Amino acid sequence: MLEKTKKMAEKQRTIKKDSITFKGKGLHTGVDVEMTFKPAPDNYGYRFKRIDVEGQPEIRAVVENVSDTSRSTTIEENGVRVGQIEHVMSAAYGLGIDNLLIEINAPETPIMDGSALLFAKALIDAEIVEQEAEKVYYVVKNNISYSDEERGIELMTFPDDNISFNVMIDYNSSVLGNQYASLNTFKDYVQEISPCKTFVFLKELEFLAKNNLIKGGSLDNAIVIMEKEESQEELDRLCDLLNRPHVNAKGRGILNDNDLIFPNEPARHKLLDLIGDLALIGMPIKGKILATRPGHASNVEFAKLIKQAIKKSKQKTQKVEFDITKPAILDINQIKNIMPHRYPFLLIDKIIEMSKTEIVGIKNVTFNEPFFQGHFPGEPVMPGVLQIEAMAQTGGILVLSNVEEPEHYSTYFLKIDKVKFRGKVIPGDVLVFKLELIEPIRRGICTMRGQTFVNGIVVCEGEMTAMIQKNR
Repeated sequence: MLEKTKKMAEKQRTIKKDSITFKGKGLHTGVDVEMTFKPAPDNYGYRFKRIDVEGQPEIRAVVENVSDTSRSTTIEENGVRVGQIEHVMSAAYGLGIDNLLIEINAPETPIMDGSALLFAKALIDAEIVEQEAEKVYYVVKNNISYSDEERGIELMTFPDDNISFNVMIDYNSSVLGNQYASLNTFKDYVQEISPCKTFVFLKELEFLAKNNLIKGGSLDNAIVIMEKEESQEELDRLCDLLNRPHVNAKGRGILNDNDLIFPNEPARHKLLDLIGDLALIGMPIKGKILATRPGHASNVEFAKLIKQAIKKSKQKTQKVEFDITKPAILDINQIKNIMPHRYPFLLIDKIIEMSKTEIVGIKNVTFNEPFFQGHFPGEPVMPGVLQIEAMAQTGGILVLSNVEEPEHYSTYFLKIDKVKFRGKVIPGDVLVFKLELIEPIRRGICTMRGQTFVNGIVVCEGEMTAMIQKNR
């Protein structure tokens, strides 16, 4: 169930200051990283901008873009990626920030001290401010759960009026034992959760190093746990392998010179990571979350289940209103001057809205459509592929409207992705196609997100990539 806050409507939030910059090393790559927090407009969400890549592409921090969860959470869009995002995301989500642009000049965020504290403090110093748009929560109404019985992993969320987290970890470790951490209000996030550092077992270090990872790791940004006593010779060997200064051998326990901030700091850091990964859902939620032995892979799978529940809720409750009676911006004759398609394959009747990045088109479906003769006799249903084609034609009008002599150009499909059909289209329906550019058109390649509505309800959606090419 989607819910706006009652009484005084709660607003979306971003930061006020123009930019807050961090410099540090990537945990796994070891590269020098410069990362900057910047304000973002309403309904923008979280996005990373790779300023070191041609065109400075943006990667939306959403669960659909997660590409790797092996040692951290990595997102990728159109071949461009950013890794180790969970600490940054945790700080933003934990502070109730909805919209944030993160510029970065490397494929990985800086590890800093291994926690989210420095990010959280910087965001607070940047002044968190309210925006015009209202904040919308997903309120959990039914239990949602993910489990991996083989690994003893389980994540669940239950209905509750607020958000709360309960995390339990058990590594069969003589040092850690069973640990439990909880957070009942985000008001405690900065003090209770954000300072907790990432941790690693000493026995894992050699494997990680030999697999070209943790090049930027050190005792300053990670808690190292020794489950048994090691000789000074063995510790010196590991330090040399990692190209780090030698440390004195100790008994089993925490290798770092500094004590833990909290006795259950590893469990609290797992909670920190869980918050960061659930930020990828794309909207705040209200519910009680219980997690046993969570990790990035399970967190992301759990986030996907919640995202699916949100989509189903939207389908049931959200109705988008379009004024299909408004005068056409482009009528059928003007469309024919732009598009090369003709009967029986011109599937757009008029365009009622158009900007530089969005377009809304209309098709009136009648029983006279030729495809109804065979699809299906006695049960006329518009083929899904033609709904996709109609959306693509609508998007093509937007693209070709910005080209000189559009009649000499055509658009050709390169890829269709994330297509879903949610309802039948039958004679008498009025289809409304809404298309928006996912990113700017570059080198004749355009990528759009499209939706088809009947009576304000989505019946078809998908993402399409096409190439604009001059006709021979």
